[in-house]
Amino acid sequence: MSRPTIKADLLAASRTSYDQMMALCHQLAHPEADFSFVITDKMTEVHWQRDKNVRDVLIHLYEWHQLVLTWVRANQAGQVQPFFPPPYNWRTYGKLNQTFLAQHQATTLASAEALLANSHREMMTLVATLSNEALFTKQYFSWTGTTALGSYFVSSLSSHYDWASKKIKRQLKADKIK
Repeated sequence: MSRPTIKADLLAASRTSYDQMMALCHQLAHPEADFSFVITDKMTEVHWQRDKNVRDVLIHLYEWHQLVLTWVRANQAGQVQPFFPPPYNWRTYGKLNQTFLAQHQATTLASAEALLANSHREMMTLVATLSNEALFTKQYFSWTGTTALGSYFVSSLSSHYDWASKKIKRQLKADKIK
């Protein structure tokens, strides 16, 4: 699916990608077990090493929802706030991802699913309140810099769910080989 450029497509893609991702999670034979797929030399992104199981992936999605929700709500209320909490930025967000992971080691898979379901609903509700112009016009809001607000929603909703689905599919494939 192409990257959404209007609100209706963003909502539809996010809903579809979320539902597909959760359906994949529920197909796993042992969803609480650590991933057993082989990490190849081509899998150079940090997340292949970072996320050990489905809970880690779902928590990652949840925490990125929280980043967006906190940032948008604060700025809409007139409290100028950067996207990342200090001291993090676009160069150091990998460390923030590690912090999220560490904070949730005691979180159960069921809790992670519930947290994500709630934050997904909050994100979808927030998107629904915004106009196409507010979402997809660059610099519509001064606090988004040169990027359209919708890019943050696309990245943390439909595109992020597609990323998670790839990881879960990799595990489903590994389960079939066993």
